[in-house]
Amino acid sequence: MRRIIVNIAFIIFAFALQICIFPFIPFLYASPNLLIILTFTYGFSLGVEEGMLYGVLCGVLMDLYFAGPFGFFTLLFIWIGYINGRLSAFFYEEYIVLPVIVCMISEVMYNVFIYVFRFLIRDKFEVLYYLKNIVIPEVIITLIFTLLLYRFLLWYNKKLRILDSRGIN
Repeated sequence: MRRIIVNIAFIIFAFALQICIFPFIPFLYASPNLLIILTFTYGFSLGVEEGMLYGVLCGVLMDLYFAGPFGFFTLLFIWIGYINGRLSAFFYEEYIVLPVIVCMISEVMYNVFIYVFRFLIRDKFEVLYYLKNIVIPEVIITLIFTLLLYRFLLWYNKKLRILDSRGIN
């Protein structure tokens, strides 16, 4: 239970950083998508159920912040949590290449989903512009942050899982 509460607090903190702080840092060309990193990490390391649970929380936060149909981001983050949860069978804590590839695929899937349902549906066909100015910089900065955060996220979830299993308050 403690792990779930800490993870939810971490998601809320990451959301606040992503929305309120990162857009105002002048040397960042694009903002890292911390909620994608958290959703894919929790799904990839904790399984389908928890990946979808944290995907719902991340999606609801994004839906509450951005205008548009409610449930747009929730559906997207649920899918990311589910797909990455299915990949947890191939999870090895020491192996960093697969998580980086999974994060990149999740980020690209996120941006394609947004492009199709927010731009393409309104007859905006500037795919190369969107790819060059939004997708590639965001994927790169998210991968850099993934390399920085991934091991920490695994470490603290492992510690919290041990504490929960011991029943230490």
